[in-house]
Amino acid sequence: MPNKKSSNTNQVPKIIVLIGRFLYRISPILAEKFARKLFITPIKHKIPKREFQMEATSQQTKLFVPSINKEIVVYAYGNSSKKILLVHGWSGRGTQLVKIADAFIEKEYSIISFDAPAHGKSGTKTTLMLEFIESILEVEKAYGPFEYAVGHSLGGMSILNAIKKGLHVKKAVVIGSGNSVINIVNTFIEKIGLPNDVAVLMKNNFEKKYHFEMESFSAYVAAKEVKIPVLVIHDSDDKDIPVSEAYHLAEHLTDKEILITNTLGHRKILGDSKVIHKIVEFLLIKK
Repeated sequence: MPNKKSSNTNQVPKIIVLIGRFLYRISPILAEKFARKLFITPIKHKIPKREFQMEATSQQTKLFVPSINKEIVVYAYGNSSKKILLVHGWSGRGTQLVKIADAFIEKEYSIISFDAPAHGKSGTKTTLMLEFIESILEVEKAYGPFEYAVGHSLGGMSILNAIKKGLHVKKAVVIGSGNSVINIVNTFIEKIGLPNDVAVLMKNNFEKKYHFEMESFSAYVAAKEVKIPVLVIHDSDDKDIPVSEAYHLAEHLTDKEILITNTLGHRKILGDSKVIHKIVEFLLIKK
């Protein structure tokens, strides 16, 4: 990713950019601590009206995930024994993929989704992808087996990593998925107006604390061990994750299809009727 400052900084509150640059002038170490806290703290948004029905009619239970010592909220939507797992992205929630969920309810499937740690109704304020992955694996133990899995953004990356670690599904769909963890870190640092040396510091500190290489959780790395059919969906106008990441991810999948849309961006894509039709076709019709 480029190191130069991007016009994307205007998508971040100006106060964040100013604080970060002020801290950097004092010490890059202080700026890195500030950036790292922001990086692991999702924003909790109000539930929009389109999600009210799923919120009101799903059965919601709390599930403890021992491997991360955190509790999450799980949504069971529908009554069929045929189950599909849906995984939201960063700053999302378990009802965010409601349009996709409703399409499968019509096909007599039921949906299991969850609020990842620090998201929705789940507790704590900070999280990272490792906790998404561990949550998926624990949800499978408690609510599986699942026939298929669909994930958006970080949820897509997490599904591929969960499959690598043993999640059993027949097919998977990833929508607007990130790909390279290092690219995500670099882009985040660029967006908050800090130089690339802060991204390097942050990477090193994460790896020292959690004892893993960040890039080992990249989607393209997990994809090399995913042998089931995967549908990769991405929009050419996605401002959060460039479409080039989807092409790079697809290159590393053994059995894949790729759908590139236009003008839908990173989130509107989740409710597009043509996209949802393609997901249903890929999972339920195509052999």
